[in-house]
Amino acid sequence: MNVPIYQVDAFTGKLFGGNPAAICPLDQWLPDATMQSIAAENNLAETAYYIRKNGGFHIRWFTPGTEVDLCGHATLAAAHVIMELRKEAKQGRVSFDSKSGELVVTRESDLYALDFPARPPSETTFDANLFEALGATPKQVLGARDYFCIFDTEAEVRALKPNMEKLAAIDRFATIVTAPGADCDFVSRFFAPAKGIPEDPVTGSSHCTLIPYWAARLGKKKLFARQVSPRGGELWCEDRGDRVTIAGRAVKYLEGTIVVS
Repeated sequence: MNVPIYQVDAFTGKLFGGNPAAICPLDQWLPDATMQSIAAENNLAETAYYIRKNGGFHIRWFTPGTEVDLCGHATLAAAHVIMELRKEAKQGRVSFDSKSGELVVTRESDLYALDFPARPPSETTFDANLFEALGATPKQVLGARDYFCIFDTEAEVRALKPNMEKLAAIDRFATIVTAPGADCDFVSRFFAPAKGIPEDPVTGSSHCTLIPYWAARLGKKKLFARQVSPRGGELWCEDRGDRVTIAGRAVKYLEGTIVVS
């Protein structure tokens, strides 16, 4: 069996930036073990698979180690494949069925806007080893799916060098670190070593938590954000109550075929 594969850099307008995702269009689902093996072989933060369903598409996401319930950059990349590369959607809108419900991506010029659920952070107790694993003490720790660690400055966030082995033992899906930005509304980084992603270059799903927090803190609905990983990424964001909009650009890196025997 031949499986098409595209690799797309998401949340960036330039090649070799943003977050690379592998996208595999399918006629029907492959066995879960096969999809997981392909994701491990790709060794990217996410490999997304999609099939046509009821006039739209059904999407699933796999890290090298596990299937996840939500991924922003691979959804944006999949929309780019569907709308720009394969011309499978004639209008500037794609609807995905997913484990996180319906996800809609709209396109305006070169920006793809994700309509995702909001996941506001709240007060939480946290793992006693978190600060040691991060190698720094944040001003505040909140929680949602992930730990949400707030620092005072962008410089502190950029300087973090977590102990990934210790961070992998922390009792949440992942860890978000964030601070006010020097030339944007806020910056962030995202660490998920237990899920096979030591540091994710640009993370859509983390902004489901980042956007409601910063919108409330800054008193504004529309925000511009940077994820300050080594590759870096840009995100245009909007808080819409129980939903958020996360927009960015995408660039194709490669196109090919996987031979599955």
